[in-house]
Amino acid sequence: MANIKSAKKRILVNETKAARNKAIKSKVKTYVKKVETAVEKKDAATAAAALKEAIAEINKAGSKGVYHKNTCSRKISRLTKAVNGIA
Repeated sequence: MANIKSAKKRILVNETKAARNKAIKSKVKTYVKKVETAVEKKDAATAAAALKEAIAEINKAGSKGVYHKNTCSRKISRLTKAVNGIA
């Protein structure tokens, strides 16, 4: 355990940020899963709607610094490719 006051504060701040990042990543994974299940069921309409929501969540996570912009682009690209593969 840290003895210096600033080090103690850094530990608390890092825990807070880690919890926030974990929550955002979990939310993104949920939206991605919705798209993937729609793709598995070959339901184009649901997949397209879920894709739109997933893209928004992925971009939000990227803008907040949870994901790198290239990671966001890669996730979006793979999901879009999967949805377009249905039709």
